[in-house]
Amino acid sequence: MTQRPLDAPAAGESVDDILQVSGLQVEYHSAGETFPAVRGVSFSIPRGKIVAIVGESGSGKSTISQSLIRRLSTGGSITSGSIVFDGINLTQLSEKKLRRIRGARIGFVPQDPSNSLNPLMKIGEQIAESLRLHEKSSASAAAVRAVEILREVGIPDASARAGQYPHQLSGGMRQRVLIGMAWACNPDLVIADEPTSALDVTVQRQVLDRMERLASERGTAVLLVTHDLAVAADRADEILVMQQGLIVEQGHAKEVLENPTHSYTQRLVAAAPGLNSARLQAQLLPFGSSGPLGSSLFAGRPISVETSFEGIEKIPVPGLAPVLEVRKLVKTFALRTPGAPASVLTAVNNVSFAVQRGQTLSIVGESGSGKTTTARIAARIASADSGTVLFDGEDVTTLQGEKLRQLRRRIQVVYQNPFGSLDPRMTLERIITEPLRAFKLGDRKRQAEAAKELLECVQLSPDLINRRPGQLSGGQRQRVAIARALALGPEMMVLDEPVSALDVSVQEQILQLLVNLQAQFNLSYLFISHDLGVIRQVSDEIVVMRFGDVIEAGPAAQILKSPTQAYTRELLESIPGQLQGQS
Repeated sequence: MTQRPLDAPAAGESVDDILQVSGLQVEYHSAGETFPAVRGVSFSIPRGKIVAIVGESGSGKSTISQSLIRRLSTGGSITSGSIVFDGINLTQLSEKKLRRIRGARIGFVPQDPSNSLNPLMKIGEQIAESLRLHEKSSASAAAVRAVEILREVGIPDASARAGQYPHQLSGGMRQRVLIGMAWACNPDLVIADEPTSALDVTVQRQVLDRMERLASERGTAVLLVTHDLAVAADRADEILVMQQGLIVEQGHAKEVLENPTHSYTQRLVAAAPGLNSARLQAQLLPFGSSGPLGSSLFAGRPISVETSFEGIEKIPVPGLAPVLEVRKLVKTFALRTPGAPASVLTAVNNVSFAVQRGQTLSIVGESGSGKTTTARIAARIASADSGTVLFDGEDVTTLQGEKLRQLRRRIQVVYQNPFGSLDPRMTLERIITEPLRAFKLGDRKRQAEAAKELLECVQLSPDLINRRPGQLSGGQRQRVAIARALALGPEMMVLDEPVSALDVSVQEQILQLLVNLQAQFNLSYLFISHDLGVIRQVSDEIVVMRFGDVIEAGPAAQILKSPTQAYTRELLESIPGQLQGQS
């Protein structure tokens, strides 16, 4: 068989295609076992076009992005197929030749910004290094261009940020740095693996606008790997839908989204919050010994384990008084940057709101708006410089010791990252019963029974009780975190970006679960998110924050339909997928 020269076009390859993938198969090998990750995938990307690969975690989409630059995770290998970039079969290139293409002609935006930047190098130096290596820029020209790139991807005070280290930037800012580095050398192809999942909607729009300009003005092709179908809907020319290592549907974006033919694509479209953003309604399940909510622990009443454990008293509900009220909260932080005078950041500025019992108040805003700091103060995890926190009508602002500990039983927190909030060494039983052990509620047998009942409550099988977090999916982990939060029978839960790390269909499941639990057990939620598509699905009241201030607040329907502030309108206009959702 005669082999085609590396610089010759592949058979059937269009001169308009910068990339053509044919019959790609990728496997992972671990502990003597082989796992197929990509199974005979073929597609092409025309010059100047954006092609999106969508699918849930484990579908194989990130494996494809890593294969294209030959940077597979440990144990991964390409077993067959070809990857032809501008006439060059990358599967046949040596590592030395590949290094000349990576960065210079193919830009790559990795998924995890926390592990992708050198912690010992300043941000500007890392961008400048790429320019010096691939563009042969002088040190001074590279430094100036690095600041310009930071400005282009929406990083404020770019000159100062260029002199900072990665740990001094938020996750969203680090992601923007990686996007800037991928674009720095004007590549022919940019591979972006979940490039905007950590970004606020306005910054997301800014970054995606820049990506589109590259494609249209410079002919840069883009492979956009995402679980966010709404982003793909807005930005892609073509969409590939992946499931279990296979492309199950592909075609023009509008056709795939408006007339999906595969059942999996139909489920993704239905689940996408940017496309389907009506308020979720509770779906209460019937009680019974075998039903998910048929738990003897809860006995069909607002969560209170008083019927199961000695020492828990039922909390009286005082009429229509809010369960939580914060008044004129102020929180400042001292900023110390080497070589610059100390300054003060006002993270929360005179913030007031109230959460009604059994309802959801959502705080929305971009990174740095103060929403998470406000939530931490409201939950008494952090303290304010001034202001008041009332819980069930009682001033809890300065509670300490045992009184503060007892408040923890009534307010529980579910965090953003289900991967980091669960101890990987513990079984699910140990994780869920940890609060019960801490408060010495019940004996070991009763605690074990409660753990199984709580798993059923969050619609997980009790058979998982002896597994560890590493053996679960992201959605299962988040359900376990919710089960643990429910263990003490709280009246209120603070949910800090609880679904931002999850795929859209898993997001939908978790949000529906939260709505069901709220209706069943009369829970009150303080919900924190930068995603208005998610906010729309769960909120009764909305507070919009910017730079520490509340700029708008009111009923969810009013804020979402008739916002009074330009900033709120900008947030709403930035939600991806709106045009397709209206069609």
